[in-house]
Amino acid sequence: MKAAKIIAIALVIYVGIVIAFESLLGYFQPANQSTLVITTTDEDGASHDRVVARLRSNGQLYVAANHWPRAWFRQTSTNPAVEIEMDGIRSSYTAVPVAGEEHDRVDDDNSLGFVFRVLTGFPPRYFVRLEPR
Repeated sequence: MKAAKIIAIALVIYVGIVIAFESLLGYFQPANQSTLVITTTDEDGASHDRVVARLRSNGQLYVAANHWPRAWFRQTSTNPAVEIEMDGIRSSYTAVPVAGEEHDRVDDDNSLGFVFRVLTGFPPRYFVRLEPR
């Protein structure tokens, strides 16, 4: 019984660390040369900005949903017309979901570190290819 209690406490602490890390990352949205701002539109027509990492594979631009909070990713499924601000330039793109072999290639080309995966709670990773409009 004592071991089960220790495991339960460790699990609660781990979940708390993941929630704190994800919340702080979402609140501060750190931006740098390897990020871009994606503007998505929800079902009510309201637009939302999110800082995401820019990824490249085979000369194409991608972004990834690497975290549990991923409203921006769901919004691209409903409305794939997005705006991107990258290097101070705003442009229109279409968000194209990525699957299969392309997903595996982009994931291999842009792998995440183990510590990052631990801190984010090992969420599934989804990619969107950004096609200029």
